[in-house]
Amino acid sequence: MDLNVSSVVRETDKDRLIRAIHAKRKVRVRFFSKEEGTYITRVCAPMDYGRSRHAMDFRNKLHVWDYETSQPLALDQSHVEELTVLDETFDPAEFVTPELMASPWTVKRDWGTRS
Repeated sequence: MDLNVSSVVRETDKDRLIRAIHAKRKVRVRFFSKEEGTYITRVCAPMDYGRSRHAMDFRNKLHVWDYETSQPLALDQSHVEELTVLDETFDPAEFVTPELMASPWTVKRDWGTRS
């Protein structure tokens, strides 16, 4: 079977993030940090894809839990250079709090009581 470039569909960062949410797999994300003025790489748990709950910016973002800072990050796709799904799994109980569960997820998932 001959596959030409036009017939190959590339997986986007959004697609990889959603796949990682369903598989409960950590991701490595390299993104431009406005605060630091440079690209940084972090290992994170994928949380959601969609609009930020508290921001006035209504663009869809890649939402991840940053293990290094123990905080959620909402990343604009234009700032993400690379997102890789890792073999390492995560437990949603590590970061999903009752406060976070008060707002529904955009991406449906089966995380048990943390869904």
